[in-house]
Amino acid sequence: MTSPSVPLSGGGGTMPLLGFGTWQAQGTECYDAVRVALEAGYRHIDTATMYGNEAEVGRALRDSGVDRAEVFVTTKLPPERAGRERRTIDASLKALGIDQLDLWLIHWPPRGRSTEVWQEFIAARDAGLTRAIGVSNYSSRQIDALTKETGETPSVNQIKWGPALYDADEVAAHHERGVVLEGYSPFKTTNLRDKDLVAIAEAHGVTPAQVIVRWHLQHEFVVIPKSVTPDRIRTNFDAFGFTLSDEEMRRIDGMSR
Repeated sequence: MTSPSVPLSGGGGTMPLLGFGTWQAQGTECYDAVRVALEAGYRHIDTATMYGNEAEVGRALRDSGVDRAEVFVTTKLPPERAGRERRTIDASLKALGIDQLDLWLIHWPPRGRSTEVWQEFIAARDAGLTRAIGVSNYSSRQIDALTKETGETPSVNQIKWGPALYDADEVAAHHERGVVLEGYSPFKTTNLRDKDLVAIAEAHGVTPAQVIVRWHLQHEFVVIPKSVTPDRIRTNFDAFGFTLSDEEMRRIDGMSR
């Protein structure tokens, strides 16, 4: 099953709604997990400079036999690399073994230097080193500051997200700015034993984790569940065989109250 995608502003193409996160995965464990993910059907892999696993992600992608053009690759620049943006993206591309990123994110706001870093991101995109650029862990106010100073709005904002953190105003703020909301830590932020979540999962014959993934997809939030356990990697991707009703979606939204 192919994951649905969402269009990115600024000519950045489209981004699969369901991706595979690699935070805290290292060495052989990371390589094996990414191979399993690609075999399961994931076509969106998320990594970061600070994860220290770009080389393993790149090797898994090459060894998988999956065409590079089919896989959306994201990495991130840590704020302490402010002033070394070009060297950092060059190192990421070398480690990943690719010529161009699909998305490059500022991992979190560098104190007092967001505008300067963002200008370097724009330059990297214009130089063809990445198709799209965005941010992570930014507030709407911080995004607006980048837009005001440079005339360029991030395509994506990757934030901690899940049913327990659902905020309709936050969603509206992203939509109004044309910024794709991408969520990380979907399971850590949610009580998988919540009675409503369990009841909905049982009604569909799936796991609570699959319900959470499906909730993201139906809201058109990008989600990047992470696991190094093969069965869980495959199960998390298997969220396309059922549909949550409007009432079920409202119940899950209500977990944030």
